[in-house]
Amino acid sequence: MSKNKLKKFAELESFKHVIQPTFDELDTNFYLKGKWRSDFFKNSFPITLELGCGKGEYTIELAKEFPQKNFIGIDIKGSRMWTGAKYANENNLKNVAFLRTRVDMICKCFEKNEVDEIWITFPDPQIKRKRVRKRLTHPNFLKKYSHILKPKSKIHLKTDSQFFYGFTLGVIASEGHMLDDATCDLYNSLVKREHLHIKTFYEKMFLKEGKPITYLCFRLNCQD
Repeated sequence: MSKNKLKKFAELESFKHVIQPTFDELDTNFYLKGKWRSDFFKNSFPITLELGCGKGEYTIELAKEFPQKNFIGIDIKGSRMWTGAKYANENNLKNVAFLRTRVDMICKCFEKNEVDEIWITFPDPQIKRKRVRKRLTHPNFLKKYSHILKPKSKIHLKTDSQFFYGFTLGVIASEGHMLDDATCDLYNSLVKREHLHIKTFYEKMFLKEGKPITYLCFRLNCQD
C-alpha cells in the first residue's frame, strides 16, 4: 500500500464525521442504527444517502445546497471517500457524514423508515451477467432500501451507462414500482430539478466525451 493511501486512512480516522464500523460492530447492534438524527447530527432534519459515493462530491454539493437536510455518503473505498471527507472537515459542514461500509450492509446501519431519500450516482454497471446481483438497483438491493426508507421516498439514479439505465427501467416495470422521471439524455430533456446541475468529476468527464447522462427518479411500491 502506498504512503499516500496510508496517510489518507490515518486522516480518515481523525475525522469525527467519518464512521468506519467493523463487520463485527455491524453484527452486534451498530450504535448509530436508528439514532443518526439524535446522536450524530443532533437535529431532526431529513436524511439523504448517496450510495457508492466515491469521492463524495455529490454528497458535499447537496449538503451545501440544502442545509436543512442531512447527507450521508456511503462507500467501502476509504481512499476515495477521503476527498469529500477532508472537504467537509475543513469547511465544517455539520450536515454531512461519511459511512465506510458495503452497500449490502445498509440494513445493519439504519433502522426501519430512518431514511428519507437515496441517490445512486454513476455506479459500476456490473455488465457481466454473473455480477447481476451486484447492481445497485437489483431487486435484492431495492428490498434492502425499502426497509430503511420512509414510505413513498424517492430514489434517484444518474448514470452514463445506457445499459444500467435500461436495466433499472426494467426492474422498475417488472416490480411495479412508481416511476416519477426518466430521461436517457438529462441535459437535453425537460426534466428540471433544483439539484440536477450538480456534476461529479466523472460526470464532467463523460460530458466532455459527448456521452449523454441518464436520470431516473422512482419510488418503491412495497416498503415494509
